[in-house]
Amino acid sequence: MNAQFKKGVLEMVVLLSLARKDMYGYEIVSEVSKIIEVNEGTIYPLLKRLTNEKFFETYLRESSEGPPRKYYHLTKAGEMYKDELKNEWLQFNESVMTFIKECDSP
Repeated sequence: MNAQFKKGVLEMVVLLSLARKDMYGYEIVSEVSKIIEVNEGTIYPLLKRLTNEKFFETYLRESSEGPPRKYYHLTKAGEMYKDELKNEWLQFNESVMTFIKECDSP
């Protein structure tokens, strides 16, 4: 996949994933990787930035498989930002698809 396409949609995919349920870092990487091929080195800085921007809150939860895990929770501001990005994406996608169809028509 084109790296610029991936970069442009990654933030929205992370926000949409966390709107479903709270998740810890590696779980987010696994979930996002089902849609877009990413690695931990891409996701963790994004999580840190979005947490600093108050779109996420974090909390620790005990794990049966080792130390407590840091979970990410979407805040009200994060919910609003997710909706904004999703609406922009839908409008953008519709415009691009219309253009592609026009270009494919004789």
